[in-house]
Amino acid sequence: MLRLTFLAIFIIVVWIELLPYIIPNKPKQLYSDDQLREIALSRGMQPIPKEYDRFLKLLDSKENPITKEKVALGRSLYFDTILSQDKTVSCASCHMLKKNPHNKKQFLDDLTHPQAKTDCMVCHIKDESGSDRLSTAIGVGAKTAPNHLNTPTILNSALAKYRMWDGSLTSSKAAVAPMIHDKYKMNLSAQAVETRLKNNQRYKQTFEKIFSDGVTFENVCKALDVYQKTLLTRSAYDRFLEGDNAAMSAEAKRGFRNFIQLGCKGCHTGITVGGQTIQKFPTRNYNHIIDVTGIFSTQYIGRDVAAFDFNVKPYSRYPFENKGGFLGKNNEQLFRVPILRNVTKTSPYFHNGAVFDLREAVRIMGKYQLSMELTEIQIDEIVAFLKSLEGDVVEYKELQ
Repeated sequence: MLRLTFLAIFIIVVWIELLPYIIPNKPKQLYSDDQLREIALSRGMQPIPKEYDRFLKLLDSKENPITKEKVALGRSLYFDTILSQDKTVSCASCHMLKKNPHNKKQFLDDLTHPQAKTDCMVCHIKDESGSDRLSTAIGVGAKTAPNHLNTPTILNSALAKYRMWDGSLTSSKAAVAPMIHDKYKMNLSAQAVETRLKNNQRYKQTFEKIFSDGVTFENVCKALDVYQKTLLTRSAYDRFLEGDNAAMSAEAKRGFRNFIQLGCKGCHTGITVGGQTIQKFPTRNYNHIIDVTGIFSTQYIGRDVAAFDFNVKPYSRYPFENKGGFLGKNNEQLFRVPILRNVTKTSPYFHNGAVFDLREAVRIMGKYQLSMELTEIQIDEIVAFLKSLEGDVVEYKELQ
């Protein structure tokens, strides 16, 4: 009886694992450029606005109106180390931008940190990444956070629904205070920030011109919030969505089709191509006892069985070392889906910066998020699509 029960359970488990491969699939479609664009737009994948009025429509608010003067103040604060305890760290220390007035000192400080020798910064210090290209951020006193979290890009994040790896913050303004107060980042209290800025005549006068109540920590957050909103990037992908069929290469378009048909767009969606949802990672247990691996069908939208095997390796939560032990929201492996715009410039990847190569990151996502073994050609095509998301920060002339 016990053997029969065990056999029945085994058959049920195998059936559940094989179910995605048994369900009939729809025939695969070869989209025209116009069809590909229409499908993308219908799924909320929109272009970043190049027109200032569309930019305002997306991001302006009555509570904190965007003005040229406020943006200039926010820009000044963003690059200033006055907001950190020991005056060595600025917002730009972890969220680097190409147009950094203090970039020589910043790059030198970060490059001389021991961690930089094994990270991506050494070769990519001039990329428009909006991150520090390190596995984990370096804060005041050259300290690194104990949970070893990789710095997400700040670029386009104002258009995301969630911020932080656990998705705990839901606006660009709400993200300012925790970064300034965190002892592993800037480690400065609201009162100390106000005191420093009031003692700085240039800042004191500027705040008084823009805000009726002058220097307050709330107004510091408002100025930085407004500046963050201007850090949007446009790329070939945006031009394609606007109707320019020549903007993306044929390989990138095939990658875009794969991105949609494989299911990547289910999580990496919206105008930011990510940042809009909190999802479990990985959806498939690494070293699952029953290992069914699929391949993208050459005839249908879906998967064919590529391999069926049993795993006897030790259980692990991730397909890489989880240095820092971070497990996401509520310790349930729930993570804010990363923004993929400029992803080619934001390595290393995943929450703890464990993977340095974009192709390897794509392979991991295919296998452990989609239960699919991607071919080298498919990976090439998807990476070509991701390269079409590369862009520089839009300069709206009304704010210059």
